[in-house]
Amino acid sequence: MFFALTNFIAILNNIIKINSVGGFIINIAVAQSGGPTCAINSSLAGVFCQGQKQPEIREIYGSYNGIQGVIEDNLVDLSSVIKNDDDITLLMHTPSTALGSCRYKLPDFDKDNEVYKKILNTFKKYDIKAFFYIGGNDSMDTVAKLSAYFKANDIDIKVVGIPKTIDNDVAMTDHTPGFGSAAKYIATTMQEIIRDSSVYYLDSVTIVEIMGRDAGWLTASSGILKVNGEVAPHLIYLPEVAFSIEKFIDDIKNVQKSSKSVIVAVSEGLKLENGEYVANSCLSDTVDVFGHQYLSGLGKYLENVVKKEIGCKVRSIELNVLQRCASHIASKTDLDEAMMIGEQAVKNAIEGKTGVMVVFERISNSPYTIATNTVVIEKIANKEKLFPVKWINDSNNGITDEAIEYFLPLMQGEISPLMKNGIPVHINLMHHKKIK
Repeated sequence: MFFALTNFIAILNNIIKINSVGGFIINIAVAQSGGPTCAINSSLAGVFCQGQKQPEIREIYGSYNGIQGVIEDNLVDLSSVIKNDDDITLLMHTPSTALGSCRYKLPDFDKDNEVYKKILNTFKKYDIKAFFYIGGNDSMDTVAKLSAYFKANDIDIKVVGIPKTIDNDVAMTDHTPGFGSAAKYIATTMQEIIRDSSVYYLDSVTIVEIMGRDAGWLTASSGILKVNGEVAPHLIYLPEVAFSIEKFIDDIKNVQKSSKSVIVAVSEGLKLENGEYVANSCLSDTVDVFGHQYLSGLGKYLENVVKKEIGCKVRSIELNVLQRCASHIASKTDLDEAMMIGEQAVKNAIEGKTGVMVVFERISNSPYTIATNTVVIEKIANKEKLFPVKWINDSNNGITDEAIEYFLPLMQGEISPLMKNGIPVHINLMHHKKIK
């Protein structure tokens, strides 16, 4: 009798809660887009876990390859592939996009709405009433256009953006999931480069090229090593200020007065005073669907300049994609926050919010405290958050202590990945069959 009464009360509470948010049970879908990171799957885990906790939510679908999976009706029932707590842990420790990614630019729906009809058909087929898109600047363009289309056509489907990018350049949020782990990898790798470069007693210059088209957050994060007593990287150059080849050579010569081995960190997107990329002659003419030119070759270009102008031993190292998915040294803070922001996105949708992105607001550096909030997507889509010029030193070749105070909390904490044969184990969701 007691258990029957308890079950009845639980059911009654669920009915009351469901009625309070619209009177029906819904299905939700989540997708990932843009470049891979260490933390994007933690946000996916957050959406899934919170979705399972909510009595209003019945099914949780994943879309393969971002919005393209929705367009092509290529969905998977996540409950069929994420079955227990061990799978959740494995998902959180797996880098890159477990559901695959895309770089797909939606057209303006008032000019071409055919693709929107396909998206709507998929959502209707699976009774999806909330869609979560995990991505960066360009992905938030999709959130903005999709939510605007639904609003213009009086369609009750919630669309919520969840930020991610190693570049940390998404507007209106203190930081983005994925950045802390990438910054931790860069600082660690830079420290190992310092050790390697200092073994010989001869003049040398090592140039480390780090990702950052227009925003120098990642390159700047290499300066965190100073809190551990390192003097290198001796020079840090960011795209937020104009770059001068002449000053670059003079800076190196000045450092050589006190150090045999000079370590230099450069953002791949450094520009000259006239706005041209420094390594313009090395760049590809190819652009992606969002008009971004593919950058590569700055380190090698500057290596040749140093050889010509100084003549010492010089090498360049391009970290390239390695800085995106180095999950073996991920920041626990980063993964935990990525999961938290995914969970919060689901709560926001249940509360009725749409056309928004979930953001972090920093309360304090010490003790490190953050909160989540939402910002309307129009304030975020197609905008970019640059590294603050006030955090660049007066010589434009280093960062300030204020920047270090900002970076430090984001890199804290270590994870213990599941290992097999001495190698981390990753989850694979892409091999599962789509729903038909």
